[in-house]
Amino acid sequence: MATFVPGTVRVTVPSTSANLGPGFDSLGLALSLRDSLEAEIIDGGLHVEVTGAGAGDVPRDETHLVVRSMRAAFAAMGAEPAGLSLRCINVIPHGRGLGSSSAAIVGGVSLARALVAGGQLLLDDEAVFRLAADIEGHPDNVAPAFYGGFVISGREHEQWYAVPTGVDPRVTAVVFVPPTPVETKVARGLLPAVVPHADAAANSGRAALLVAALAGRPEHLLAATRDYLHQDQREPAMPESLALMRSLRADGIPAVISGAGPTVLAFSNGTDHDLVVRTPAGWTCHQLDVDPAGALVGE
Repeated sequence: MATFVPGTVRVTVPSTSANLGPGFDSLGLALSLRDSLEAEIIDGGLHVEVTGAGAGDVPRDETHLVVRSMRAAFAAMGAEPAGLSLRCINVIPHGRGLGSSSAAIVGGVSLARALVAGGQLLLDDEAVFRLAADIEGHPDNVAPAFYGGFVISGREHEQWYAVPTGVDPRVTAVVFVPPTPVETKVARGLLPAVVPHADAAANSGRAALLVAALAGRPEHLLAATRDYLHQDQREPAMPESLALMRSLRADGIPAVISGAGPTVLAFSNGTDHDLVVRTPAGWTCHQLDVDPAGALVGE
């Protein structure tokens, strides 16, 4: 039977941006906006405390996403704690396309593993990633949330895969976050079941170029972030976001819808602070670095 470590365990998890234009459900990037989670095994019951982003909207019981993810990880390790105390300090905006749910899932699985003595032997890194992807249903956010950096992910032979790859140190990001969220299922519901072959071929070429551009040729990011499959189709759910993205791109700035939106992400060279002035009224803006570390225990 599994045993538990004494005291409080802390995990931090980065925000993420998926798709990045043409990399629909396959490309993801970790960004330097981090949620913090703390947990401790207690004698009985469940205590959940949430502060920060989304605190007024999430449950404090077994349905909380972090708790559900912890339970799944405990089950995978054959562990059953008598009780659990959890504290979440949220910074990542909820429902904005910056990976808040993936951070919760990765954070929960990572917390559970760290609370079990010898947890890394019972659940190695690949198993953590695959369990997180199973819970989320797709890997493009959980992969960079766990591994950090830029990750190419997908599914092959009924197994999730994730391949981290390099990011040029000149690449940074500015995210423009609107005041109202868009549910991922609503954004996905606007996508067509079939796309023209020419659009699929064009998107494949841009996705390949994006990998090269992020790795060392950032001068190609504008062309590399052109999408044909999902951004324009989601305009009815986020017209202001599409308008901002198009305005930035018209000025030569590589801008995309972050994940399912409605946040707009613009790639920067790390010195272009003029992007902040493009923030629409009522929106917030964050200048972010690429986060190379992923989920960190004890941070």
